[in-house]
Amino acid sequence: MKDLSNSIHRVGGYEETAYNYYPVLIIGAGESGIAMGCRLKEVLGFDQFRLFDRQSGVGGTWWINRYPGVACDVPALFYSFSFSPNYEWTSFHPTGPEILEYFQDVCAKYGILNNIQCNTDVKHVRWLKEEELWEVTLLHLVPGTGDLSGRDREKMVKQHGHGAVYLREEIVRAKVVCSAAGGLLEPNPWPDTIPGRDLFEGELFHSARWKANVNLQDKDVIVVGTGCSAAQLVPRLTKEPFNAKSVTQVMRSPPWVVPRPEPPLVGEEWWEENSAWWFTHVPGLNRLCRSLMFAASEALFNNVFLQTPQAIKGRKKVEAHLIRHLKNTVPEKYWEILTPDYSVGCKRMIYDAHWFPGLNDPKIDLTTKPIKSVQAHSVTLGPGRAYPPPTSTEKEEPSDEIELPADVVVLSNGFELKTWISPLKVTGKHDVELQDVWNSRGGPQAYMGNAMDGFPNLFIIFGPNTATGHSSVILASENMVEYTIKFIRKILQGDVKTFEVKKDSEVAWTKDIQEKLKDTVWLRGGCHSWYKGENGWNATTYPYSQYKYSWDCMFPKWIDWDIQYTRQGLRRVRIKQMMKLIAFVSFIAGLFSIRKQPLTSLRGVPNALKQAIKLALQAGTQRLGRGMEWLAA
Repeated sequence: MKDLSNSIHRVGGYEETAYNYYPVLIIGAGESGIAMGCRLKEVLGFDQFRLFDRQSGVGGTWWINRYPGVACDVPALFYSFSFSPNYEWTSFHPTGPEILEYFQDVCAKYGILNNIQCNTDVKHVRWLKEEELWEVTLLHLVPGTGDLSGRDREKMVKQHGHGAVYLREEIVRAKVVCSAAGGLLEPNPWPDTIPGRDLFEGELFHSARWKANVNLQDKDVIVVGTGCSAAQLVPRLTKEPFNAKSVTQVMRSPPWVVPRPEPPLVGEEWWEENSAWWFTHVPGLNRLCRSLMFAASEALFNNVFLQTPQAIKGRKKVEAHLIRHLKNTVPEKYWEILTPDYSVGCKRMIYDAHWFPGLNDPKIDLTTKPIKSVQAHSVTLGPGRAYPPPTSTEKEEPSDEIELPADVVVLSNGFELKTWISPLKVTGKHDVELQDVWNSRGGPQAYMGNAMDGFPNLFIIFGPNTATGHSSVILASENMVEYTIKFIRKILQGDVKTFEVKKDSEVAWTKDIQEKLKDTVWLRGGCHSWYKGENGWNATTYPYSQYKYSWDCMFPKWIDWDIQYTRQGLRRVRIKQMMKLIAFVSFIAGLFSIRKQPLTSLRGVPNALKQAIKLALQAGTQRLGRGMEWLAA
């Protein structure tokens, strides 16, 4: 019977227990999932895989984030795949729609669109010990409902019934599962500590679920948060085509704001008009510029993010520069509340050219007064303030309350980033859930940010402790994809049944990461950030350079893995071991032969080498014969 283990096929025909089988199943059709699909086709020539994504379109976070001003804060040359460069970016920092179009074009270029199935949520992944396969529970969604947050889907089910969201459940199986779910999945909810959410009669939504039909014309808008999304969003709301009457931005603590980098030497305007021609007609220019950006980001890591005397000194210089930028750009009334009391780099920095200048708009107000409550058409702020703390200012803490009119409230308070791959449920070979393993070991973790013991043939793309804080997420994802491909190749070749990282290796890797993080600004910078949990566990950032991570991904440490070989794979391993032994013995034999025939002059070198090779081949042939007898046995 033909071996179908590397082919998508139906098992069980029309039986009730029949299922679809996938050699490789990928969760998520964002940038990481797209990269995995493209590289499976390009590197391995393999197209028998399926990507499942609960959203209604391809592109991950760039599909779902549609708020005004959404854009890339990393130069586009560095926020694109090295295997599929784009020479025609319209801007140094392109908009969200342009980035989405790029990812969709890559899918079309590599022919993986037919491998992607949207409107499908992966609910549960469970390892089957006997079959040595993953059983995957899929929920087929009513088209478009996957674009809602998990809470909104639950709310819809309560209001309109299960069928309003879910069409059917399906059980499939897979040999390899790659989770490329990403981190920006579930928006943070309305804070439970603030009463009145249900009383509000205006529009209230998260920026990551922007309502395309919302009318802001002459409306009073409250924006909660001052992260990267809020910085892009706020200055656009008072301008065409939105024309909000007023925008009040509520801030808990200030971010460090970095002037958005412009193309060196030439400027943004020249770049937009000429860069496409130069990258198209000058071979290697794109790769050179990308390499220079990589080198610059690594220099930033060494000079800002570490806890070395050099980096501490470097941070002071950067902070002084950013404070000057602050005072040269925003009104004086905001200087105190926009001056951070923690080290630069401790939290995600904001790279934007519009937020600080936008604070000069008389229609925009920034406050650190906390939200006390929400009424039908208003929001009450105060008393007190969230920032600055009393110990760092001579100003008295305000004791008054302010009730502001509010027609629209926009939450821009980030995402739930500390649970990792949630709400996906993953049950390993010991019938233990992945989240429970993480809880028992202190927090989310994974060897190389990619694999966990007890979960064979499961690879996480952009897993715990792989974010950089200074470099491109695309680079990190590509490294993990190339790393994972090395394992999948051996499985698809039929050499290996399962790969499972050893527990000692995973624990040691995580211990090293957590120890090294103590010598970085992320844990020593004096801030409260989403990089770390309440217990101080940092499951987000990677404390070494991307040079090191790229190198480690190129050369897997196979000794750190429990590898279950197939009969074919074991035979190949034995042949390799035997050939290494033969080469070593032959080399020693050659040395002895030279030693028995002392050289009287340099003229004797060729003859001596010939004799050594002849003896080595004779010895190797004898050992090869014995080795084949051993293999046959």
